[in-house]
Amino acid sequence: MNRICLTVTTDLSYDQRMIRICTSLTEAGYETLLVGRKKKGSIALVNHLYRQKRLFTFFEKGKLFYIEYNIRLFFFLLFQQTDLFCAIDLDSILPVWAVSAIKQKKRVYDAHELFCEMKEVVTRPAIYRTWKKIETFCVPKFLWGYTVNQPIADEFKNMYGVHYAVIRNVPFLKPIDKAIEKEKFIIYQGSVNEGRSFETLIPAMQWIDIPVVICGDGNFMDKLKQLTSKYNVADKVILKGLIEPGELRLLTQKALIGITLFENNGKSNYLSLANRFFDYIHAGTPQLCVDYPAYSEINNLAQIAVVVKDLSPENIAQHINALINDKVLYTQLRNNCFELREQINWDKEKQTLILFYKKIFETID
Repeated sequence: MNRICLTVTTDLSYDQRMIRICTSLTEAGYETLLVGRKKKGSIALVNHLYRQKRLFTFFEKGKLFYIEYNIRLFFFLLFQQTDLFCAIDLDSILPVWAVSAIKQKKRVYDAHELFCEMKEVVTRPAIYRTWKKIETFCVPKFLWGYTVNQPIADEFKNMYGVHYAVIRNVPFLKPIDKAIEKEKFIIYQGSVNEGRSFETLIPAMQWIDIPVVICGDGNFMDKLKQLTSKYNVADKVILKGLIEPGELRLLTQKALIGITLFENNGKSNYLSLANRFFDYIHAGTPQLCVDYPAYSEINNLAQIAVVVKDLSPENIAQHINALINDKVLYTQLRNNCFELREQINWDKEKQTLILFYKKIFETID
């Protein structure tokens, strides 16, 4: 049985993307190990078909976390018996490159985004230079890789000459109760990081009568709390923190509207294809979404979102209120979600993933 070891810097309990990937690889006959981080407040791991390992770090954020985690990951990987290493995003790529080179094993890069072009990186020159050096050094050495859409794959080809596959991060097609009663709240799920337009979403809540429920955590959380106080909307912004996938799925089905907004700061946001965009579709929840290429392309297949170019607080509030009040449009978007989820789902997308790894192992054999 061929063995695959995949590495992330996330807490494995909440990483739906990696749960899908590792489950599918295990079902396809691979012995799969997923390695991530263990935080002080981490909950117990849920058993899955694949093996899981969390590495504890004393530091939980900032450059000291990345340095400590990468060192711990290097030594952990060094003693793993595996046939292939896969680095998930740039923040775990260095130890994967080093160990795969030492052990002369195949390596894969799974790029969920253009890491160096995220707002929290590209707007900080010293941090950008550090990560860009890592990317420039490592990515050309990862001849096998995949990412979430063709525009990002094209960027990697243009920058580093690598030809990466496209495997979209879409949910499993799970049964859904189409008659579930919607409740009067907006949902945002995902990382609470810079560049997600919280600077305009939070002040927009001044003119919106229903609350927004924010499910996630990240580097913008402290500033988000400051914004809710500044604009006197703390009663309209409910912070749920990290939620287990099953609970989050049900909450998203109950939500009236989803939010997928990104500032146009760097190519990562502009070329993104966020997990939450598909999660809302699969929940039958219409959404307010940025008018960026990957989202508009899918929305043109069947309108499931109201897309906006102007991300000012006033415009966000205007479009959310319009969607709340336009029952005909809302019903149309919701019905389109139910149709589109049948076309775009992990049950179909995982076939590309399985063929990708099959091809690699054929070259190994």
